[in-house]
Amino acid sequence: MRVSVLLILLFLWTRLGAAQQPPMQDLQGIFQGAQRALLNRDYAAAEQGFREVLRLEPHSAAAYSNLGVVYMRMENYDAAIQAFLQARKLAPNVSGIDLNLGLAYYHKQDFSKAVPPFSRVLKLAPSNHQARYLLGTSYFMLDDYQHATQNLEPLAGEEGGNLDFLFMLGVCYGKLKHTDESVKLFEQLIRVGGDTAHLHLLLGKAYLDLYRNPQALTELQRAVSLDPKIPYGHFNLGVVYQRFGKFEDALEEFEEETRITPHDAWPYDNMGEIFLDRGQTEQAIKAYRRALELEPHLPSSLAGLGKACLRKGDATQALRYLKEAVELEPETASLHYQLGKAYLQAGQREKAESEMAAAQKLQAVVREKQAEVLAGKLPGPPPATEAQ
Repeated sequence: MRVSVLLILLFLWTRLGAAQQPPMQDLQGIFQGAQRALLNRDYAAAEQGFREVLRLEPHSAAAYSNLGVVYMRMENYDAAIQAFLQARKLAPNVSGIDLNLGLAYYHKQDFSKAVPPFSRVLKLAPSNHQARYLLGTSYFMLDDYQHATQNLEPLAGEEGGNLDFLFMLGVCYGKLKHTDESVKLFEQLIRVGGDTAHLHLLLGKAYLDLYRNPQALTELQRAVSLDPKIPYGHFNLGVVYQRFGKFEDALEEFEEETRITPHDAWPYDNMGEIFLDRGQTEQAIKAYRRALELEPHLPSSLAGLGKACLRKGDATQALRYLKEAVELEPETASLHYQLGKAYLQAGQREKAESEMAAAQKLQAVVREKQAEVLAGKLPGPPPATEAQ
């Protein structure tokens, strides 16, 4: 009798569990409905649909991947990254997931984290043009001109009419002292670009990178005269004015840039630097805090805010900001020096001496590298990066 009861209970439990599982066609219907919503840009409905699929089938890599696309379209890049990471755990060899993961990091301007997923895509699909272009661009933004060149050069035939591509590869050649190649690329850039705001902006930025400030000024003034609303035109023009010591002109340009690209932190960061240099501590604090609202982990704004706090005699707050800046950029001598000053002001002499020593050591490394460059003893190219 006891066995019969157990068998009946087991039968009922099995049937109940089966009843709770949705029919496959229903699950497919929900998924397809979410995909239609995504195509129709109804992102709220798409998110709800893919989340329902995951509630019913928690191991659906496709649902996680599509949910990541929804979040990326909504510019919620942190949520997109988490969704793509979950999708990648479930389907580690799907190149499209890695491509989207890299794109999410790329849109966040977290280029160092964008490199590994783009590299994995190329390992799985070496002919993927988009992944190679984005990988080269990420290396360019990280000032790794050797790896940027390695990835951009194979695309030269197809991207010969792309101004941004010509600019990046031309700058890479210039930084690597490949002068003839650099000149050819910039001549091609001028031929393709014509007298456009975009061309003059790119040329101005190239001159800025080479510290050829008079030429940068000419090109950037031409860019904003042709298109007063061109993104980053006024910012780069402000940088030139800042280098020339024309601080009022620089502040006007940075203010104008905040109206054109209101979600960019850099104009506020540069305004904070000017205010701090002029002793306008409260204005500097306001500008740096606004920059950090837009980009919470911007080392230069954290350091600037730390220095401003030191000027106000608030060593505790200064230590907080400067320690975070050093964690983000541990190889920057000036940050260790400022942190040492903060420790000294806080009465922590031993820690202050440690940070000052770290700053001196890093400065010595920089001086040694500069001496090697002046002597013509440039190091060899770094080893190729493996896909992670």
